[in-house]
Amino acid sequence: MKVGIINVTGYTGVELARLLYQHPKVELTSVTGRSTAGQKLAEVFPHLADIDLTIEAELGRVELAFSAMPHKESAKEIIPLIKQGVKVVDISADFRLKDPTLYEQWYGFKHPSPQLLKEAVYGLPELHRAQLASAKLVANPGCYPTSAILALAPAVKAKLIGADIVIDSKSGISGSGRSLNLGSHYAEVNEDTSAYALEGHRHMPEIAQELNLVDPQTFSITFVPHLVPMTRGILSTCYAPLAKKIVEKELKKLYKDFYKDEPFVRVTDAPPHTKHTWGNNNCLVYPTIDPRANRLIVVSCIDNLVKGAAGQAIQNMNIMLGLPETTGLEALAIYP
Repeated sequence: MKVGIINVTGYTGVELARLLYQHPKVELTSVTGRSTAGQKLAEVFPHLADIDLTIEAELGRVELAFSAMPHKESAKEIIPLIKQGVKVVDISADFRLKDPTLYEQWYGFKHPSPQLLKEAVYGLPELHRAQLASAKLVANPGCYPTSAILALAPAVKAKLIGADIVIDSKSGISGSGRSLNLGSHYAEVNEDTSAYALEGHRHMPEIAQELNLVDPQTFSITFVPHLVPMTRGILSTCYAPLAKKIVEKELKKLYKDFYKDEPFVRVTDAPPHTKHTWGNNNCLVYPTIDPRANRLIVVSCIDNLVKGAAGQAIQNMNIMLGLPETTGLEALAIYP
């Protein structure tokens, strides 16, 4: 099957190209980039020298497309493709939220196709695999929501926790994208850690939406992201009061049973590190209990560019095409 990437020049687009090149069942035949159109992909990204493609201004004929455009811009590219019968995995936020009014509140634009919001499938395979198999449009989850939802879903499903949830997430610099801005300059972020978006982060309604689908109650979610001086990785530590008694052994069993058939979620026996997922599509989850506070604590780690973006997009593509879910994604983490 021929596949293409809209906006290959961002970090997610580049990672998609790298992973798709080694995929045995699809062929990457078209990539676009506004500022680099007409240049060879290898000229712009020398590490992709084996991919003999020219970056185009418009996407060529493909059967499935990945859109790595920024939010608001992505929807404009996707709507015509859906009308042409092209399957799409959208890596932006443009089709993640089911309530169109939330786009005005959190993203500052009126959604151009509320009907497609109803048809789009939220691309977290661990929760929506059955729907993904027949999907024409998949909304790839955000990186922070992937780590937080996978950390909390088993506890929410078991009604183990109360409604008051705190999510403390730390991300590497690549999560802010490849465009130049002062906040991601080396001298600004090196040897520094900072919290941001304390007034409310755009990924928060996405987390709430999906947790409410697992258990339809109103959760009070405090989500605080942090920027840390590393290239890749997200570590989320989630806290919630326990609603019923459970011991550590039962908690671990609950999580392992929930994820027993999931190829990319692993319940660990010790708190995971971001480096344990560097370059692969795994989410590592470590649940534990603070008995003094009667509180659940769950730590999760992902690579924000793989399970948090490009890898999960390919995982979704595999399901959409009826391929084994792990195809092209079997790589181990990079160490050191």
